[in-house]
Amino acid sequence: MDVSVGERLRELRERSGLSQRAMATRAGLTSATISMIENDRISPSVGTLKSIVEGLGLSLSDFFAPTIPKQERVFFPARELVELGDGAISYRQVGKNLRGKPLQILHERYAPGADTGRNRLRHKGFEGGVVVRGRLEVTVGQQRRILAPGDAYFFDSNTPHRFRNPGLDECEVVSACSPPTF
Repeated sequence: MDVSVGERLRELRERSGLSQRAMATRAGLTSATISMIENDRISPSVGTLKSIVEGLGLSLSDFFAPTIPKQERVFFPARELVELGDGAISYRQVGKNLRGKPLQILHERYAPGADTGRNRLRHKGFEGGVVVRGRLEVTVGQQRRILAPGDAYFFDSNTPHRFRNPGLDECEVVSACSPPTF
């Protein structure tokens, strides 16, 4: 290995989006210990190194491998959700690039009176969601229902459909669509 253990730790920790403090917590060590290892001021014991690589979700052999396959992103802070809507309806998507992915997850917000439009939506796949806050009128084919918090929907999205907030308060929904539509 051409780089030091400290350099490698820093590279893998940063690639994982972890601060030294978060890395230390995961490994059951102090932030100072992680800092000293990364700055090559101390060499970790095999046991300490094992705790660190497990905290990264790797094995010892992965840690020393010349390249590590890029891991799929698993967690998405609220500030990183991608806004796809505009105006009265907000569609905040989990993940930026869904190319080749079978599922799209959205955090939706409908302002009072917001409506997806008189022309009903229709696309290949399935979609479902759960109302978290407010009320949502869902029309699928000839069926129409006003859903309250905790109520849910699931349907073949090739059936013409429409969403509308009939209430005076904002409506919030968490939904999924397969395959992605945006």
